[in-house]
Amino acid sequence: MASRPQTIGYALLDSPVALAAWMLDHDTDSYYKICHAFVDGEPVGNLTRDHILDNVTLYWLTGTGASAARSYWEAYGPDAPAAGREPLPPPPIPVGFTTFPGEIWRTPRSWVEASYPNVVYFNEVDKGGHFAAWEEPELFSDELRAAFAPVR
Repeated sequence: MASRPQTIGYALLDSPVALAAWMLDHDTDSYYKICHAFVDGEPVGNLTRDHILDNVTLYWLTGTGASAARSYWEAYGPDAPAAGREPLPPPPIPVGFTTFPGEIWRTPRSWVEASYPNVVYFNEVDKGGHFAAWEEPELFSDELRAAFAPVR
């Protein structure tokens, strides 16, 4: 995805099975959670069989699998806006950040503060992963509310 997103993009638009496989194999944490829901029939947070199929169906019906894959190339590929250039100045807007234990990497507070000078909220939670809003929607909503309550 980070080097040639169109390659996977064609498969994601051609086959709902390819799309489901891509979502299943997206990252290790999600793989185990989705497999646990399907193989064992035991949901992890909000990841039930029905919710997983709903999410795959939403991507399939809207044809957004390829653009989701492309977003990785746009952010991290060789032509990313900051690749080989001076980074843009950090945004002055208030920033809230929650780190989830199952994320692809856990971002420490020092990294967040180095990138965003106006961190108004930082929290580490005990559940959730790369698809935190999908996996733990109530926790995700609580974190959004807590992060931006001071700027209301």
